Amino acid sequence: MDVATRRRRQALFLFFLLPGIALSSWVTRTPDIRDRLEASTGQMGWVLFGLSLGSMIGILCSGRLVSRFGTRPVMGAGTAMIVISLAVIGAGASVSSAPLVMAGLCVFGAGMGGGEVAINVDAADVERITGRTTLPALHGCFSLGTVAGACAGIAATAARLPVHWHLGAVTVIAAALFLYAFRSIPAGTGVHAPGPADAAGTRPKLWKDTRLVLIGAIVLAMALAEGAANDWLPLLMVDGHGLDATSGSLVYTAFAAAMTVGRFGGGFFLDRFGRTAVVRAGAVSGAVGLLLVIFSDNAVLAGAAVLFWGLGAALGFPVALSAAGESGPDETARVSLVATIGYVAFLVGPPGLGFLGDHWGLRPAMLVVLVFVASAVFLAPAVDTRRRAAPEPAN
Repeated sequence: MDVATRRRRQALFLFFLLPGIALSSWVTRTPDIRDRLEASTGQMGWVLFGLSLGSMIGILCSGRLVSRFGTRPVMGAGTAMIVISLAVIGAGASVSSAPLVMAGLCVFGAGMGGGEVAINVDAADVERITGRTTLPALHGCFSLGTVAGACAGIAATAARLPVHWHLGAVTVIAAALFLYAFRSIPAGTGVHAPGPADAAGTRPKLWKDTRLVLIGAIVLAMALAEGAANDWLPLLMVDGHGLDATSGSLVYTAFAAAMTVGRFGGGFFLDRFGRTAVVRAGAVSGAVGLLLVIFSDNAVLAGAAVLFWGLGAALGFPVALSAAGESGPDETARVSLVATIGYVAFLVGPPGLGFLGDHWGLRPAMLVVLVFVASAVFLAPAVDTRRRAAPEPAN
């Protein structure tokens, strides 16, 4: 691996780390933000709708922007929006303004939805260049960021540090990480040069590729499981299991730690047992964890079950992205499509759970997530693209 590629890979680790820190920083403070806004579960669902709205804008624009301008400017703009959004969310909490918090989440969603698709396309390119399994570890950095942000959030909650001071400090740290990492990302990755097939309108429609659609369904299930925990787990433990805000944040940190361990340790199991077995085992683990969190009335058991939830959701997203890139020609478009599906589920799906939670309660609302995760058990063979991609022996 040459020096430029090594620096690019290290920069991508930071680009994955930063959104994790940002996300968990405000997620761990959602009970405090909810109290500052004096919002019900349904009203918090409306506030989080800003996240969905921004996410859809970012996700729908990202693929075209990457094809036209490349990953670097899209990554840069998206990450800058994440940094700015933290300051806006903090300001909204300080003045008890639900519209301002909603606007901050909208900016966060647009940055995350747009930038993260580009980051995954760039990461898939590095994986192709180096020939190494890289995406699980890179997504592990996102989870590591959520652990770091959650630990800081727990400390801030326990110390009763105002939300705006906490998020202001995170904004400064995130800005410094972004400016350092951005220098090592090359221009031109992901740019699609129109060919004769595009001009004639005969470019293959990826939605007709059954295997790719099934891979997308796996990503949808696992990203929804991760996103539901990121948006709702502290409140789920506080409102659904009677824990205090600090303990709720601690349970979320355990989830993030399980995700981190699963992603950094996943390479060994992928090499030994293959993608299908690993994704299937992950889906079973996630389903067991969700079952216990939903149906157990023992708060300690429910908190421990979160570890199964986190381990189960850890590898579905990165493994499916690698499989998408190997599933056929036009790797950038395939990775972009599957990443888009994942971020729709990750960012847009969880706010909808808030509306269900307002009518049923948060614990019953998680049944929706359980159904999707359980379905991944049967869809797992779709990620076994390496055997399919191998060249056939000559006659």
